[in-house]
Amino acid sequence: MNRQRFIALMVAALLAIAGALYLSTQRNLPRDPHGMALLPALSSELNSVSALTVRKGAAAPVTVHKQGEQWTVAERADYPADLPKLKKLLLAMSDAKIREEKTSNPDSYAIIGVEDPSQPGATGTQIELTAQNGKHAVIVGKSAGEGTFVRRAGEKTSYIVEPGISVEAEPRYWIDTRLLDIPTDKIQSVESKPASGAAYSVHRVAASQPKPADSKSAGPSTGASTANPSSANSSSANASTANPSPSPAADKFVLDGVPSGRQAADSQTLTPSPAHFSNLTVEDVVPAGDIDFSKPSTVTVTLADGSVITFSGAVIGDKRWIKVAAPKDAALSAKANGRAFEMASYRYDGIFRPLELLLVPKPPPPPPPSAKKPAPAPKP
Repeated sequence: MNRQRFIALMVAALLAIAGALYLSTQRNLPRDPHGMALLPALSSELNSVSALTVRKGAAAPVTVHKQGEQWTVAERADYPADLPKLKKLLLAMSDAKIREEKTSNPDSYAIIGVEDPSQPGATGTQIELTAQNGKHAVIVGKSAGEGTFVRRAGEKTSYIVEPGISVEAEPRYWIDTRLLDIPTDKIQSVESKPASGAAYSVHRVAASQPKPADSKSAGPSTGASTANPSSANSSSANASTANPSPSPAADKFVLDGVPSGRQAADSQTLTPSPAHFSNLTVEDVVPAGDIDFSKPSTVTVTLADGSVITFSGAVIGDKRWIKVAAPKDAALSAKANGRAFEMASYRYDGIFRPLELLLVPKPPPPPPPSAKKPAPAPKP
């Protein structure tokens, strides 16, 4: 081997050794995770997510999963899930970026809420997503400014991520709260049979139309029309301006079942309020057999197309529950059959109004006659 070839081989060996040392040094340097995605693979798998499981403390986990083409809540007998809430959480987890690395000491996890969520008294919540290529699990802890403390399940290091991630761990918060929407102008009648108290009904009646203005007195004579057509047209226009066509009167509701000696309230009070039946939402859903409807209050709503929706109500403790029957509405029947719904008390009270609220209040009783003052004693 000549001298030049030997030198070239030595230089190449030294370069290889130097490169290996450099790479080894870089591998051992601590990485700065700032700005990195918390779950780098999730963004490409969002459309393949098929299940979400939430665990917190000793409570049973909540599972929101895809059944065919519909997302449902497993712990609510596969009742439809709240899609906007689900999408918001998935996007928050996909968009979460690491702002700062925090503790890796398990003894400090509870301080920021990223301890094992199965431990009694744990404040953290574990979110597990099932996607096409596997599962992604994160323990979400306490808020940190605009971000949240988190720890990837199975790893020691915790982080602060932004934007923050928030999640509910109760099944009731994952259901689709929208139940039905009955526009007031479609209601023809409402029949109420309370569990206690008098029954009644209100129904819509067409208001009497005002008579048109008498054209004989306002219009010009036949002779005038023949003699001066332009004058007649002007007079007709002036009459139209002076006496515009009256707008059609609105329908009104009347009360059936007014007790003797009482008077029905005005039509505005009798008319079902949009707050009663429009955009009706619920707070929870359970199997109908779990609620005692043996002595229900019943309200039957008849619509303009002849369809009927029946509400059965029950008050259990401080909660209000309803069942809904709509034989001619297939979509609503599929959602409501065999289920009972908890609703806010003010919505319940608006549907099941007692008769007394639809009557003119009784006049207050007259005050008792004042006792006569004794006459003053005569002066001596």
